Amino acid sequence: SGRPTSEFEAHLLIHEVCKQLSGGTDRVVYHAHTPNLTAITTAFQVNSRVLSRVLWKSTTECIIAAPEGVGVVDFVQPGSVKLARNTASLMHDFRAVVWAGHGIIACSETFDDTFGLIDSLEKAAGIYVMARAMRGGQEAANLLSDEQLRIICEGYELKPNEDFLK
Repeated sequence: SGRPTSEFEAHLLIHEVCKQLSGGTDRVVYHAHTPNLTAITTAFQVNSRVLSRVLWKSTTECIIAAPEGVGVVDFVQPGSVKLARNTASLMHDFRAVVWAGHGIIACSETFDDTFGLIDSLEKAAGIYVMARAMRGGQEAANLLSDEQLRIICEGYELKPNEDFLK
């Protein structure tokens, strides 16, 4: 119909914030309706710390992809100015923000980087969902420990979000 997506304002505002924070290098904003991340926000009450830890502990790849963690916006009307503002605020700390019950939005320098970030987060969410299902809903038995996460970060010279590892 020639009309922009309902999240158009969010995309524009987030694009502006990402470009400012990166000095103009972050040029891609990508939004996806990710089933496993959405399932986690539907099944559990999560915040940025809780979701980041779940994802990091599910696969070694995740803390490498997002050592700062992942932001979470609780339910807000899709396409609203409030969703755009809440997301833009979190983009100061995170390159990816999950919209509870909806999906994810991320920004980075290239499409490959941005898509890869979302893919890594969605993959970790899928692993977590499957592992819990395999245990009848109980927490997975062999999640990565904080010590193991630190070893990964040291090996890749990454600075993880220390507030999320305490």
